[in-house]
Amino acid sequence: MKKITMIAIFVLAGIATATAQAKMEFKSETIDYGTIKKGSDGVRVFEFTNTGDAPLVIEEVKSSCGCTIPKKPKDPIQPGKKGQIEVKYDTKRVGPIRKTVTVYSNTEESTKALKIKGTVVEEENQS
Repeated sequence: MKKITMIAIFVLAGIATATAQAKMEFKSETIDYGTIKKGSDGVRVFEFTNTGDAPLVIEEVKSSCGCTIPKKPKDPIQPGKKGQIEVKYDTKRVGPIRKTVTVYSNTEESTKALKIKGTVVEEENQS
């Protein structure tokens, strides 16, 4: 009888461990730069929380072009903790900003598309 009880405990523990999942909830999935001047600070941050019950590992973060440089967290984000993905846009490029940053992680939804938008304008001449 003890063997059956022990087997049942191990099976249930295995099922509970197998269903543990990291989950990423973003404060906002779009960053709007608005209208900014050429050469201004292009760094913005996507904030998120691991609302799952397992450590969240961000494996990779890619941008849709070389004008946007994302930076991922180095360490796993523990359940209930917050994390950040920093994005730096090259504001020397005048015109509209419409870019995608793709996050690859160990969540059930293993890829997540984030957006940045806005417009970079020439700085007005000072007389």
